[in-house]
Amino acid sequence: MPPLASRLKAAPRHETFVDGPRLLADIGVTNAHFALEMAPDWFASIGVLPCADYSGLVEVTRAYLERVGKPQLRHAAVAIANPIEGDLVRMTNRHWQFSIEETRRVLGLETLLVVNDFTALAQALPYLDDGHRRQVGGGAPQANGVIGLIGPGSGLGVSGLISAEDRWITLGSEGGHASFSPTDERELYVLQYAWREFPHVSSERLVTNSGIELIYRALASRAGAPLDALTAQEIVRRALSGNAELCADALDCFCGMLGTVAANVAVTLGAVGGIYIGGGIVPRLGEAFDRSSFRRRFETKGRFSSYLAQIPTYVITAENPAFLGVSAILSEHLKGSPFLDRVRHARGELSQAEQRVAHFVLGNPRAVLTDPIADIARNAGVSQPTVIRFCRSMGCQGLADFKIKLASGLTGTIPVRHSQVKLGDAVPDLSAKVMDNTVSAILKLRDSLDTDALGQAIALLRQARRIELYGLGNSSVVALDGQHKFVRCRIPAIAYSEPNAQTLSAELLGKDDVVIAVSSSGRSPDLLTAVDLALEAGASVIAITAGKSQLAKKATVTLAVDHDEESSTHIAMISRILHLLVIDVLAVGIAIARADSLREIGKQPRTPGRSTREEFESPLSTLISHTSG
Repeated sequence: MPPLASRLKAAPRHETFVDGPRLLADIGVTNAHFALEMAPDWFASIGVLPCADYSGLVEVTRAYLERVGKPQLRHAAVAIANPIEGDLVRMTNRHWQFSIEETRRVLGLETLLVVNDFTALAQALPYLDDGHRRQVGGGAPQANGVIGLIGPGSGLGVSGLISAEDRWITLGSEGGHASFSPTDERELYVLQYAWREFPHVSSERLVTNSGIELIYRALASRAGAPLDALTAQEIVRRALSGNAELCADALDCFCGMLGTVAANVAVTLGAVGGIYIGGGIVPRLGEAFDRSSFRRRFETKGRFSSYLAQIPTYVITAENPAFLGVSAILSEHLKGSPFLDRVRHARGELSQAEQRVAHFVLGNPRAVLTDPIADIARNAGVSQPTVIRFCRSMGCQGLADFKIKLASGLTGTIPVRHSQVKLGDAVPDLSAKVMDNTVSAILKLRDSLDTDALGQAIALLRQARRIELYGLGNSSVVALDGQHKFVRCRIPAIAYSEPNAQTLSAELLGKDDVVIAVSSSGRSPDLLTAVDLALEAGASVIAITAGKSQLAKKATVTLAVDHDEESSTHIAMISRILHLLVIDVLAVGIAIARADSLREIGKQPRTPGRSTREEFESPLSTLISHTSG
């Protein structure tokens, strides 16, 4: 793999990415670092913004993009100092939280990857050369050997890299929380001192910034010395100045403990490719770290001392190494997917015509995601039934299923577009087009749904004394589905599908009641009359309808579903599915909001024989399982 120095060279202009520059970011607790990757090995416009000046990831990213001229971007990757366990990211040490998917939409990106910063740092290691790392002690790396990484800072990160053919696989790890093990009397005293504060003392309690402070306090107690309230930065500064013996003792103890941790990682992973040290502490120590007890302790492993003496240890000295990591992760993500590997390996078993389809898919995977079957067949030089046969040879039900499986490994999104159903379409084409059209409409609704209006609607429904759902014709099915779901949320709800019943009931509503009016067109006179009566009675009205319809203009809150489907001459098929999805979102939103409001269980009334948590989490889990299944 190319060293870091070659990756920082300015690439010729004609080698720039065909889909434009890629945004890279490294978001720490204090600062947000950004860069534009213009082409492979070419990083530009590196900038640093203080996180405290911005309210979230979107705001700080927009500020950076303003500074660099608002470039047109399609792909981005972000490393962040936080665990990534799903779509919602809540930063531990900063009051930022964001949805990855919503952030992608707001920033207008096709791809947004968010990874742990330590994962990104691990992926950068193969690209570091001797100018961007400093070896401490002896040893030499074995080619393609496992690489270990430790990073003492505010926490203690531990990771590793395993070589797999032409790529590196990062190991997720919480190795910093392994129990600390002392190796001499001084460290034993520190451990006993730490036990006064913590029932379990992990390595992270001691081999971090706060750990340096704890070690200093423990050694002051051991020496009977007066205790100054010093930060880790001040302890390190005094230790390096050579004028504070206790601070120097604390720093040496820290380095010895780090040597033990590094050795444990090396023997656990078999890290014959070397151990790298990042984080915010060690790179600042300079040659003082080289003279410390770190390497001596690293090799002090009894029968395995000779084994560890052959493993090199490096301090990472490169600036912004996380950019290399997120660049590699994003490049790998955009390059292809395991599903493409299946296509590649299956070519020898396909007919000649299907092989032409496979060749087109491998060369144009993103075009396949968006093109209708007619275009794919024309570009591959085959018939449309051949495209379907190829999809089935790949274990898919049809083209729609093939696109979904292909998309899952390319961008994390499914860019399917509308395809017109025509007379004479074969059954495989017919099913693919109907499914493609539905998926396309769902994705369009996902990106266009007004989340502020959605929040207002959920707030109204949470407080509702009674919910009535009005739908006529095809929409009556949606109203009945809503009744079923809202009752599960423990809110009295009833659906009316007959105009007279709607108007009679609307007149009896009050200010604490809510009507959900569902209509594809929003023009039905009978439904509009019932809505007028409900509003006059003091009730609130939530409309699930076309955004500029008469019903939308009358409603208290409108959840616009603008799907072009002529309901006067055709049965509304796709709009019905979209309306059902909006009902699902509302119901799940209410259930979660009500459960959140009851977290202080002891303050809430309880049903005899059941806790409040059981009472509300049961319908919540049932509801979510129904809507997600």
